[in-house]
Amino acid sequence: MSGPQAPEPTLEGQADASAGSPDEDAAEGIQHSHRMLSFSDALLSIIATVMILPVTHTEISPEQEFDKSVQRLLATRIAVYLMTFLIVTVAWAAHTRLFQVVGKIDDTLALLNLACMMTITFLPFTFSLMVTFPEVPLGIFLFCMCVIAIGAVQALIVLYAFHFPHLLSPQIERSAHRGLYRQRVLGIIVRGPALCLAAAGFSLFFYPASYLLMAMVIVLPHVSKAAGWCRAQLVGPREPPAHSVEVFTFDLHEPLSKERVEAFSDGVYAIVATLLILDICEDNVPDAKDVKEKFQGSLVAALGESGPHFLAYFGSFATVGLLWFAHHSLFLHIRRATQPMGLLNTLSLAFVGGLPLAYQQTSAFTKQPRDELESVRISCAIIFLASIFQFAIWTTALLQEGETLQPSARFGGREHAFMFAKLALYPCASLLAFACTCVLSSFSTAIFHAMQIAVPFAFLLLRLLVRLALAGLRALQGLVGPVLAWPAPGAADEAQSPLLPAPC
Repeated sequence: MSGPQAPEPTLEGQADASAGSPDEDAAEGIQHSHRMLSFSDALLSIIATVMILPVTHTEISPEQEFDKSVQRLLATRIAVYLMTFLIVTVAWAAHTRLFQVVGKIDDTLALLNLACMMTITFLPFTFSLMVTFPEVPLGIFLFCMCVIAIGAVQALIVLYAFHFPHLLSPQIERSAHRGLYRQRVLGIIVRGPALCLAAAGFSLFFYPASYLLMAMVIVLPHVSKAAGWCRAQLVGPREPPAHSVEVFTFDLHEPLSKERVEAFSDGVYAIVATLLILDICEDNVPDAKDVKEKFQGSLVAALGESGPHFLAYFGSFATVGLLWFAHHSLFLHIRRATQPMGLLNTLSLAFVGGLPLAYQQTSAFTKQPRDELESVRISCAIIFLASIFQFAIWTTALLQEGETLQPSARFGGREHAFMFAKLALYPCASLLAFACTCVLSSFSTAIFHAMQIAVPFAFLLLRLLVRLALAGLRALQGLVGPVLAWPAPGAADEAQSPLLPAPC
């Protein structure tokens, strides 16, 4: 009777062992996928971000009040934007998982990936139809058909790669159960397109059900994980199948690649910052005829009328840049991104993508002064939600800090208090500005601009402020300490544990 077989090495462990030299791979027409993945991440981040453009271009005439009908229209478009943004990120996550299985590419596989990217680039057009004609089924139908086409191309990539096993990751290439791997991968990939197929059918006669099914594409992986956890708590963990000693590692519940999460996030921030200047170029370059007739040929005077727009642009760009800086600092201290952290990062990016809408609202102060209060509140809400989900990533990482965080960022580490303050700055500032507008509504514009000016200076002085705050807390602790009762014998070890983080 043979002894138990050793488990196969992980995907990463065998990657270097079976990889041929670059010259040998090039001679056989095989390439590494790193550059193609970078291209795909950049394209997907662009597509996810430009979804906000139909929302920002919602036309509200200066004579039209910001009444409930306008609020309902804007809320509906924002909700549809969030749903489609998250669906694109689901496609990006599936692409990431897929190329954890496919280790190398050839010309055919590269062309299939380009076909997948081409289909994805059509999504913003279908989204524009959805938000412009929300009750017409054609936009929903075309969006769902695009998602189905993306799934079909990804399924072709799987079938092609498994037909030529040398393109697969080393673990799967050497496995005796490649058929099981292929079946499992295909099942995960076609899950979302199958729901969109049902949504496309419902769009022809009952479109609200289509939106519900499309939302299921987003939540299904998390519902599946929650159901698995509940089942494990009730009946115990599931035993591995007797016919296989392998553990299948291609799972939507496993952590995403930290590098690809950072690349996708950087792409979203970069595109959002770029979209801001596009509106400046489109709306604030004076017409030559107007300069000659209205301003007697003075270009300086003509540009002076756009001063509030430039102020809104610089404030919005500073907000995007500082949110990126906080995100960069956060992931600098993260060792491993878990699935809940990935979900929170996606939600944060979805609201970061809404920052061009905040810019549109604040730049419209001069055109619609009576709507300043609503515009400021919308902008504060977007900034708060984009930043609070960053803070939620941090708190989630602290729950498993031994696995997810660098030692310096854990509780008691040198950077713990500084990171806490850095990530809490924008949520506190935007929430304070929102609250102040509720009390001092006539000064809403001044309050918002004061927040935009104060936060960058607070970032510059943050480390000094944190050091002063920690020094004050330690001094207070030293004053209160002698008043407290002496610790009981045997509690000396607990008394030595640090109550405050080390100095920054």
